[in-house]
Amino acid sequence: MMEKNKKRRALVLLVHLLLTGCGIIWIYPFLWMITASFKTNREYISSGISLWPETFQLDNYKRAWETAHFSVYFWNTVLVTVAVVFIVIAVCSMTGYAVGRYRFRGRTLFISAVTATMFMPKGYTIIPVYTLVNQLGLNNSLWGVILAEAGGAHVLFILLFVAYFRSLPKELEESAEMDGSGFVRTFVQIMLPLARPIVATTAIMQFMFTWNAFLMPLVFTLGKPDLRTLGVGMFQFVGEHTMDWTGMAAAASISLIPILAVFIVLQKHFIEGVAGAVK
Repeated sequence: MMEKNKKRRALVLLVHLLLTGCGIIWIYPFLWMITASFKTNREYISSGISLWPETFQLDNYKRAWETAHFSVYFWNTVLVTVAVVFIVIAVCSMTGYAVGRYRFRGRTLFISAVTATMFMPKGYTIIPVYTLVNQLGLNNSLWGVILAEAGGAHVLFILLFVAYFRSLPKELEESAEMDGSGFVRTFVQIMLPLARPIVATTAIMQFMFTWNAFLMPLVFTLGKPDLRTLGVGMFQFVGEHTMDWTGMAAAASISLIPILAVFIVLQKHFIEGVAGAVK
């Protein structure tokens, strides 16, 4: 028995060492990017994969925030991301509730059609989306970017809400109906709060997608560079013959902070949402 326990402990230790090594390899590029943001361009090129800079250059962040106009791009991105996340949660939760809780003619066909859009590359839809936004008079505006980013099918989020709402007991709606609640009130005050894990999962994932978006913000802000988001703003560090690598690393570090903050705050609900959907 003691021999088996020793072998088991040795195996567990070996697994932990392997996972620790994989974790270090996975996180190393992020650490390298952050430390590179404190180096000079000469040190950036000559230091190879070493992490620690010789001297910390805070001017890189000042240059990214002020000279490269990332102070403007940052708040543009905040506005676009918050609006898109709100719209996506509202649309996907209502769609998931209707599909998951009610049976109607063509329900299976609807789910199949929505799921089929997952296999359509986003770049293929850029022309009709651009035409629609342009006809609405929203081209070269942040509202055009918001509409373009929020207007996708968002199949994954809809299916998450469908699976979650379908798992809830029917007695919840019956009790609400007996108390005089209608369809909308039941959804807003009872069902949606219960789906908080899925809401958090949708918020985190859509936040990441929108915060790092490049194609849509690029297309819909070509005529007004001041409306660029952080992903498009990276072009500010690319010159005709040179590239400001450390400024770009500083800008990337600035872009990474909000994503980490949102994930840390909502990670508990995110894990519960994914686990609940899979179950």
